[in-house]
Amino acid sequence: MLELGQDAAAAGGDLIKDGSEMTFMEDVIEASKSVPVIVDFWAPWCGPCKTLGPALEAAVTAAGGKVRMVKLDVDQNQSIAAQLRIQSIPTVYAFVNGQPIDGFQGAQTPAQIKEFIDRVVAQSPAGDGGLAEALDMADQMLDEGAAADAAQTYAAILGEEEGNLRALTGLARAHIALGDTEKARAMLNMAPDDKQDDPLVAGLRAQLDLADASADAGESGELRARLEANPDDHQTRLDLAMSLIGAGDHEGAVDELLDLFRRDREWNDGAAKEQLFKLFDSLGAKDPVAQRGRRRLSSMIFA
Repeated sequence: MLELGQDAAAAGGDLIKDGSEMTFMEDVIEASKSVPVIVDFWAPWCGPCKTLGPALEAAVTAAGGKVRMVKLDVDQNQSIAAQLRIQSIPTVYAFVNGQPIDGFQGAQTPAQIKEFIDRVVAQSPAGDGGLAEALDMADQMLDEGAAADAAQTYAAILGEEEGNLRALTGLARAHIALGDTEKARAMLNMAPDDKQDDPLVAGLRAQLDLADASADAGESGELRARLEANPDDHQTRLDLAMSLIGAGDHEGAVDELLDLFRRDREWNDGAAKEQLFKLFDSLGAKDPVAQRGRRRLSSMIFA
């Protein structure tokens, strides 16, 4: 999965190549079982072909290996043209799994060409070029504790698709697991502006903020003893909650933060509610502790 472009190259040869009747089976039929192949039927005397051909080549190159292109001169390859009933040129066919699945005739705008290629890629034998499967593998590595291997996989996926948010946040999670919070924050800062509030990004950012806060919170046993002596010591209760978060006791932390909110919801600029929301974001919307905590907080707010 880390060599998505190389796999496609091995199956389909060069990204863009001249084909012939002798090589059609290998270059198109067999190759399209691994990666979509676009076949451009053209001729040297065809005016529109001279415009469409370079535009197609640019779009195929921009697709980054998710599709290949074979150029067939109909004058030199009349048998193939006849078999595929090419009646006018330029004609373009897309092959997947050895079969033509889409095509068009005549000149096209760059936007129309991109739309065509996007449709073809969506029907690829590897779907999205194998990225989803690679992401699943990286997630499994991370879940199994192989954070360094997962980081390499996420980085390779980002090399194939720079803006892949799942890979970006996955790499951030891998850095967190490896103890490198600075790199994790850097990855989150690379998310597009319109994705900064995405639950994946917001949750990890909250997790990092909580980790920083809990690192200096103190030892929970000592904090509990101080609270028993003075239950109205709000700072100690907040520190205890952060200490519990650092220890992985999220339910206990929710209890302490809700107790602090109940005692004084406005204390320290609403610190209890702020840390609760960060904790809920870090746990995710489906986490049962977060779900119960949100319900309890709502009942206190609207009581």
